[in-house]
Amino acid sequence: MTTAHTATAHTATARTGTGAARACDRETSITRSLLGYGVIAGPVYVGVSLTEALTRDGFDLTRHAWSLLANGDLGWIHIVNFVLAGAMTMTFAAGLRRANGGGWAPRLLAVYGLSLLAAGAFRADPAGGFPRGVPAGEVSWHGIAHLTSGGIGFACLVAACFVLARRFARRGRAAWAWGSRATGALFAAGFLAVASGAGAAWANLAFTGAVVLGWAWISAVAVHAYRNA
Repeated sequence: MTTAHTATAHTATARTGTGAARACDRETSITRSLLGYGVIAGPVYVGVSLTEALTRDGFDLTRHAWSLLANGDLGWIHIVNFVLAGAMTMTFAAGLRRANGGGWAPRLLAVYGLSLLAAGAFRADPAGGFPRGVPAGEVSWHGIAHLTSGGIGFACLVAACFVLARRFARRGRAAWAWGSRATGALFAAGFLAVASGAGAAWANLAFTGAVVLGWAWISAVAVHAYRNA
């Protein structure tokens, strides 16, 4: 092979390598962009919900679930909050699928995101004196749809915690595995406490804490996947 042919071959190889690197970088960039929505979904949802809870007239954190904020003249704020959180969670699930190569966890988290969209579409019925002056009536069809979608979504979130815990354990990441198991167990306990219909302040606060914990776990997993994408 002549010197000219050798130089041409090296140039072609270099161009091919550069092209592959650029394609790889583009794919990584897209994956990280999708994962980034998982980082911010929780802080946005929790921040908006807590602001509403502290400023809406008649809302009591010890008696009312955040879902009730979708009622009243300002209910549209929480409906939008549901929709944004759901869309960002589904986007994060797509990023997690790309980062982890599929599996059940992204599917379960996508269903959780879809349940948030449904929660925004099907408003919870007024309860516990909120909104102020609106008495609790018979359970409506959209109230039933809200509860059903929430139950399905929460079950999928709990399942995703344990699925990812197993993946972390296989990879030798014991702290992440135990943290995911603890999140799943505590979230399930908080949901069962409020679903039992006890109506006690501790049950409602436990559920609110479980929701915050669930979002914190999603953000942490998103950051972890982002760094390792």
